[in-house]
Amino acid sequence: MASIALSVQSERVATTTLDRVLPAGRHRVEGLYAHVPFCFHKCHYCDFYSFVDADDRQEVFVERLEAEVDFARERIEGELRTIFVGGGTPTLLRPALLARALASIASLRRTSSSEWTVEANPETVTLEVAEILVAAGVNRVSIGAQSFEASHLKKLERWHDVASVARAVGLLRNAGIKNVNLDLIFGIPGQTTEQATRDVARAIDIGIEHLSAYGLTYEPNTAMTKRLLRGDFEPASDELEAEMYESIRSLLAREGFEQYEISNWSRPALACQHNLIYWRNQPWWALGPSASGFVAGHRFKVVPRLTDWLTGGGLSPLDNRAPPIVDHEAPDEGRHVSEALMVGLRIVGGESSGAKAGIDAEFEEQAVRLRPNRASIIEQAICAGVLLREGGRLRLSDRGMLVADGLLAELV
Repeated sequence: MASIALSVQSERVATTTLDRVLPAGRHRVEGLYAHVPFCFHKCHYCDFYSFVDADDRQEVFVERLEAEVDFARERIEGELRTIFVGGGTPTLLRPALLARALASIASLRRTSSSEWTVEANPETVTLEVAEILVAAGVNRVSIGAQSFEASHLKKLERWHDVASVARAVGLLRNAGIKNVNLDLIFGIPGQTTEQATRDVARAIDIGIEHLSAYGLTYEPNTAMTKRLLRGDFEPASDELEAEMYESIRSLLAREGFEQYEISNWSRPALACQHNLIYWRNQPWWALGPSASGFVAGHRFKVVPRLTDWLTGGGLSPLDNRAPPIVDHEAPDEGRHVSEALMVGLRIVGGESSGAKAGIDAEFEEQAVRLRPNRASIIEQAICAGVLLREGGRLRLSDRGMLVADGLLAELV
């Protein structure tokens, strides 16, 4: 299941600003993602835009974020169902600046029932931070635990101690946040199936509502991939990762967790609604450097360099609040269907998640019409037991979840 990613991400300078590509007027979006790039340490496996900021640019970052929020306020129609603040480590912002950034985001259209998630590393969660989150209206926190084995944290270059995870969850609970996710990684070099499953068991014992478990992926240009290519360690085999995944799925099912996506499980009715916006291919707004958005059929990425983002990419006056963007893609039916197919098949259902597994027959027909060779790929996958057609919908089988990346690459 683990792999060295084949795509190479290029870091290009800004090509335009968002106000120049979106149609005039307001646009309906379901959610909003805001990216805070600052980290205490750059973990060896991570390919998200994040860095240790030696120049202390937190305050100017918040100032620019507030400007982007002002622009978004003028262009978003209706209310946001979800907000997700990720990174990086958003909770690494100094408390006064964290409160200011969250207050700005809170000023956008949302309701008291909107799901609002903030990512945190365990060591950054203090009583003060927890209280700031609650005061802003945050009602869900996602903690990067990754493992409960100190030796495996060291291999990943994670710097928190194992005990800090439960401590962080306790602080959040006491402050009033009752919906907590933990991220875990399996397939770490040297990890056994027993250890991977024990990590999940320890997460369950802490009393979380949601768990994300990802097989370790070796992304291009990360420190961990360079170490792998040098021969510093042996990666977990596909067979071992598959065994870990099946063991994790079995444990979570026995403990009453509902799987609603290949790598995500929740207590009943507590699936991450923001994630489901992505997997349903619904529109969302983007704030902050390197954040990706999907608005009015337009896909874009905010320029992935803090300096360029702070200066508007050098393309417009600094008082222009529209973000500088790269990788803009205008609406295109073929691409839209391919993307919806890719993300839609990742949904595996779940009685109370609000997600229907896979894709329906009408969408399958549209996908095949645009790419006729998909019909044979789908039929071969059904014959191989990788895809199932049930209740008028096409979905991944249990076996299909183990080879999903390869199958989706063929279909897209």
